[in-house]
Amino acid sequence: MNRMLSIGSCLLGMLGGMTVSPSLARGESVDFAREIQPIFAKACHSCHSDASTKGGLRLDAKAAAFAGGNSGPVIGPGKPDSSELLARIAGTSDGDRMPPKGAALSAAEIAKVRAWIADGANWPDDGKSAAATWWSLKPLVKPALPKQPGVNQPANPIDAFIQAKLAEQQLTPSPSADRRTLIRRLSFDLIGLPPTPQEIAEFVADSRPDAVERLVDRLLASPAYGERWARHWLDVVHFGETHGYDKDKPRPNAWPYRDYVIRSLNADKPYAQFIQEQVAGDVLFPGTRDGIEALGFIAAGPWDFIGHAEVPESKIDGKIARHLDRDDMVANTMSTFVSMTVHCAQCHNHKFDPIPTEDYYRLQAVFAAVDRTDRAYDADPQIAAKRRQLQQQLTRHQNEQRMLQERIAKLGGPELDKLQAEIAAAQSPQLASKPPQHGYHSAIEPSADRRKWVQVDLGESTAIREIVVTACHDDFNNIGAGFGFPVRFQIAVSDDARFADGGRVIVDRTQADVPNPKLVPMRLPVQSQGRFVRITITKLAPRQNDFIAALAELEVRDGTGTNRARGKPVTALDSIEAPIRWAKANLTDGIAWSDTRRSASEITQLQQRLESLRLAKIPAEIRAREAELTRQLAQTEAEIAALPAQQIAYIGAVHTGGGAFVGTGGNGGKPREIRVLPRGDVTKPAQVVEPGALRAITALPGVFPETTHGPEGARRAALARWLSAPENPLTWRSIVNRVWLYHFGRGIVETPNDFGRMGGIPSHPELLDWLAADFRDSGGSLKRLHRQIVLSDAYQQSSENRPDAARNDAGNVYLWRQNRRKLEAEAIRDAVLAISGKLDRRMGGPSFQDFGIEKPEHSPHYEYDKANPDDPQLHRRSVYRFLVRSKQQPFMASLDCADPSLSVERRNQSQSPLQALAMLNNRLMLAMARHFGDRLEREAGPNPAAKATLAMQLAVGRAPSDAERAALVADAAQFGWAHTCRVLMNLNEFVFAD
Repeated sequence: MNRMLSIGSCLLGMLGGMTVSPSLARGESVDFAREIQPIFAKACHSCHSDASTKGGLRLDAKAAAFAGGNSGPVIGPGKPDSSELLARIAGTSDGDRMPPKGAALSAAEIAKVRAWIADGANWPDDGKSAAATWWSLKPLVKPALPKQPGVNQPANPIDAFIQAKLAEQQLTPSPSADRRTLIRRLSFDLIGLPPTPQEIAEFVADSRPDAVERLVDRLLASPAYGERWARHWLDVVHFGETHGYDKDKPRPNAWPYRDYVIRSLNADKPYAQFIQEQVAGDVLFPGTRDGIEALGFIAAGPWDFIGHAEVPESKIDGKIARHLDRDDMVANTMSTFVSMTVHCAQCHNHKFDPIPTEDYYRLQAVFAAVDRTDRAYDADPQIAAKRRQLQQQLTRHQNEQRMLQERIAKLGGPELDKLQAEIAAAQSPQLASKPPQHGYHSAIEPSADRRKWVQVDLGESTAIREIVVTACHDDFNNIGAGFGFPVRFQIAVSDDARFADGGRVIVDRTQADVPNPKLVPMRLPVQSQGRFVRITITKLAPRQNDFIAALAELEVRDGTGTNRARGKPVTALDSIEAPIRWAKANLTDGIAWSDTRRSASEITQLQQRLESLRLAKIPAEIRAREAELTRQLAQTEAEIAALPAQQIAYIGAVHTGGGAFVGTGGNGGKPREIRVLPRGDVTKPAQVVEPGALRAITALPGVFPETTHGPEGARRAALARWLSAPENPLTWRSIVNRVWLYHFGRGIVETPNDFGRMGGIPSHPELLDWLAADFRDSGGSLKRLHRQIVLSDAYQQSSENRPDAARNDAGNVYLWRQNRRKLEAEAIRDAVLAISGKLDRRMGGPSFQDFGIEKPEHSPHYEYDKANPDDPQLHRRSVYRFLVRSKQQPFMASLDCADPSLSVERRNQSQSPLQALAMLNNRLMLAMARHFGDRLEREAGPNPAAKATLAMQLAVGRAPSDAERAALVADAAQFGWAHTCRVLMNLNEFVFAD
């Protein structure tokens, strides 16, 4: 070590005071991850890594680096003077200086490498050569309970570990908290609400030995338990109900995921299933409500509307937006379920943990087909099953009808085709003379790959038998007939105006360019049902150095030949409105070109000829089957239309909507090709990767090659099974640590989202592993885990400070007392509503909005000052509050509410003048103080002393002392009971749980 100091001092002199590493200056061991690995990454990895192994040498993996290259070992731990690596970078070797190109290493960097080698070349296990040795990656084995000589074994295993650690630190536990404190603590911890005075009185008076167990069981059985603990979960997964970024549009259908979490927690769903549903519920639990709503987890985070909806995926900015979107999905999944910072490996191998870049991109490949999208579904599983059955039946009928029509066409020959085309043309909208060219005209674009859509609302769900599309005429640039007719397009129907489910594609002309029909109406026979018909143009027509889409008429004909689109409203992604020539409404005005005008009698004659021809050439049994098929189709479509309307949830799934944001739906949901991106640069993709997870978990497969060419969901199902596998030690350690954190205010591992080398070390490693193994092996019941924790002596300790213990453990790491904790913003708000008598306990459904919105069609402005605090809609529990990303609710933000744009694994517990001012002056606080006073008048009567007593019991769970009662009565006499109630809601005793 003295030698290292002399080297550092010498270099300082040589370099005129150049800064060297802090460890060198202090004479400490050089930290490989912080000081050596960055040098290798900068100067060596371009030639000596898995991507390029010149001379047979790799310096990006521990085992390979110490093995050396073609000439043998190059590092020589403890022997810097004989290290070929050091000689090469210092330029003292007979061989080439390294790196051969670019700037040589600085003297300070060379000194770091020398000191590192001299000190034994300590290189933490990187997980590439052997089983990882970091604590969180070791296999999970349930340890034996510790025993202390001469001490009775505690009844609760948790206490055995806690008391053993306290004894080791020469500390003793604190006595139990009093009953009033304990019921308040348990109520806020388990259901997030204060106990009522009656509940407190009954618990304090309950002398039964199992009184605490009874209280805990009652609280865990309350529906409020799911509401309380869902809030913790939603913090971690950064759930929000707007997109974020600059436009921050609302997500009106995000709330089903929140309800799913509440419902699952209340049902005490096994944790493995809870994981699987959120990653691949549609695959592993098909046909279930939870299997769809749970996928809101994948879509919980922010989403770049401009980068997806306004920039095609083929553009660089579009690629970046989608890369970042998948990164959010990967980071959310791995941080939430296994507490690893996998996202740090998107530009290079993780600097500290055994996560190579390839593993990160394998995880991206799992989500390669997935986007954030609205999806229609049936909440009732019986309805869902019925809909699937009818859809399958409809598909069979349609396929049979198509084959039958092909057979009829062959039997009838060209004459039949000609007659059918002539009748269809004769029935088209017609004009006696040339008018101005009426039609729909899209916005003009610089390239043909900009997607457009235009749709008609038929007013009701309608049986559709034919779509007729007629082109425009315009002499601009000598184009003439067929002006702007889409080069490629598809037609879909839906009963949802937004086509959130992608609709049912009934015409697909996206695989090849469509010949321009000029002014001959394009007739497209279909068999479908729906209210909205949308044409999505995937390739625009050339105009003059730019591109457009234009159509003269869209007809939607039912089984009787009636045009159900005539005069119906039209909407579009965009439209040039220049009446009378160009307007959306022209698409359904019945005015189009036609050179095939016929009188009604002529049309009747044509139809008679057609029927005679069919009778002569088509066998009776085929015509009978055709009629029966038509009847069956109509009946099936009617049964589908009669089903209850589907619900919509915002989830992670294949997106098939219109606009520039098309996801992989236009490609049949085929996953995107995912390549490693060195330095995260989308313009320099490297090798293709297969779906997979972390290879550092050696007990599980790190790659899922069997899913590469299968359906999209197989990838997510493989990851879901990997995450929930009993052999995955990270998963089980992660969740028990999170639960522990919310009960004690500090996790056994202080960094709940990071179990890597830059995270915390367990304060009680054996306890963590015992809890994790016991939780895993007992079916993953979260309620059982809560019960274990809160029934421990450690949890039920008093929170009173003890100076003697604080001198040894000021941070209470070893839990010699319980931690006094400030309530979160939601718990404070809910408690205010509860004691004022205004709390609305309705569960589920769309979130309440405590704001007004300006300009929601573009970039919404969320105006919280426009909310009325006396509006009953705003009095529901805070978990049902609509969460805006760009502009948080000021009152809640002042109380350290979570930012929904970030994964918040642990809330801040700050105290500031701003909080005091908010608690005193916020409009909600003023309104609830008034209602609190009214409640005292109703329930305590006119006696001031009785009012003061009830007020204290409601607010803090105890009766006032004589002095406190006198002070409250005096305050109310001078300022009124609303003012006195406001004082009580600002007490530390109100906003803290002991």
